[in-house]
Amino acid sequence: MKDIILQYQGKIRAVIRKLTGSENEDIEQEVYIKAWRNMDNYEDKGKFSQWICMIAANVCRDYFRSRQYKISACSVSSEDVINKVRVGGRQEEIVDAKSRQKIILKAVDDLPKKMRQVVVWHEFEELSIEQIAKKLGVSEGTVKSRLFNARKVLSEKLQFLKGE
Repeated sequence: MKDIILQYQGKIRAVIRKLTGSENEDIEQEVYIKAWRNMDNYEDKGKFSQWICMIAANVCRDYFRSRQYKISACSVSSEDVINKVRVGGRQEEIVDAKSRQKIILKAVDDLPKKMRQVVVWHEFEELSIEQIAKKLGVSEGTVKSRLFNARKVLSEKLQFLKGE
């Protein structure tokens, strides 16, 4: 397991940073624990790095659903309030990058499973259309269609982030 941690630590941290907006050692530890527990379930159909990165993405989603996250997301420090007041209260500046990321991840998480899976693999794990099609055992056209429809749904759900 030590070799796996050393080899994939950078990728796992990158996934966690991309999805949560920060380094999170608790999530990273949880990824290694889940990978270790599910090592027997790993099927050699794809790259091991993709499998472990998918575990990292799932752990991040679980974190956003957790009670711990909800409590920390609801707490507002006085420093946050002061910083938001200083910027003049414009809507674009109040919704900072982390908040936007959380909103986007929630919207992705609310997608139907087939759409969500394609979006996560294509956008977060940077798999090609061809790789996803092979992994799912469907045509590339099906993957493109799911991706198009998922983006359309996300665009409609997240239109308020565009300032429209």
